[in-house]
Amino acid sequence: MATMKEIADLSGVSRGTVDRVLNGRGSVRPETAKRVMEIAEQLNYQPNKAGLILAAQKKNLKIGVLLFQDTNPFFQEVLEGVDAKARELSGYNCQVSIRQVPFDEACQLQAMDSLLSEHIHGLVISPYNAPCIAEKINQFAALGIPVITTNTDIPSHRMAYVGSNYFLSGQTAAGLLGRMTFGETKVGILTGSSHILCHTERIAGFTETVRSHYPHICIAEILENHDNDKESYEKVEQLLTRRPDINALYFTAAGVYGGCQAVRSLGLSGNIKIFTYDNVETTAELVRTGVITATICQQPFVQGYRPLELLSRYLLEGAAPEEEFYYTDIDIRIRENI
Repeated sequence: MATMKEIADLSGVSRGTVDRVLNGRGSVRPETAKRVMEIAEQLNYQPNKAGLILAAQKKNLKIGVLLFQDTNPFFQEVLEGVDAKARELSGYNCQVSIRQVPFDEACQLQAMDSLLSEHIHGLVISPYNAPCIAEKINQFAALGIPVITTNTDIPSHRMAYVGSNYFLSGQTAAGLLGRMTFGETKVGILTGSSHILCHTERIAGFTETVRSHYPHICIAEILENHDNDKESYEKVEQLLTRRPDINALYFTAAGVYGGCQAVRSLGLSGNIKIFTYDNVETTAELVRTGVITATICQQPFVQGYRPLELLSRYLLEGAAPEEEFYYTDIDIRIRENI
């Protein structure tokens, strides 16, 4: 196994310089750093894990995690991934500080400032899609605090994104609806918030695919339910009463259980094709009973675990993410495979 001394000898620099390059400590001339990294790669250098643990314990790292409130059961599964990685990191003297906020830019800004005051070294965030949030992420980056977005993205100086390819998942939902309906189909769309990029991207992918490939489908209305089951029940009940011609529903986010209960209360189960996301227990049961036609899953545990894994590797080892986008699998579930 290659050592720092061997890399130093071949690079023509001191062992201290090699240590600074490989561990991201201190300032090294770019051409020197490049030469050291190239030689380390050629020698397949692997850092001493015991040394990493010792170095990490001295750093006393803290990583912030900022998610939306778990009134949406999906985020409970994301938190399971966060908690699993946080337990692993505790052995490296790395603390994970978790915040959950509603769909509100002021609340999210306040939580970001709170985490900043705790002197965090990195941040994982599900961002509210607003210019002030992007500016705050850019501020973190300028302060040397790397940010990774999860579940939903935002144009900013964040390091990487972990989550579903939402445009593609919207296209997938349109493809399912197009292949499972015949004749004139009028679909009502229930979304969480127009200020959450993943929700708007799902609608964009869905809309483009419907217009390009499925002329028998017409989008009747788009309503927001803010991931709230009570609000979703009321919106769906009003929509189907006002528009009895609607024979399909597409939920881009949460509020699925409440919306489906409205369909049931109106006696329309079986008459309306319903397409949703995620495999939380209430949704799975509605798929099993035939109320929901199909649901598209997006690996919530991975969305909690992997961002912390990527960020901690960068902070502990200096290993930046190799990709900008880490897309989770698109997994379609119907009654037969739920």
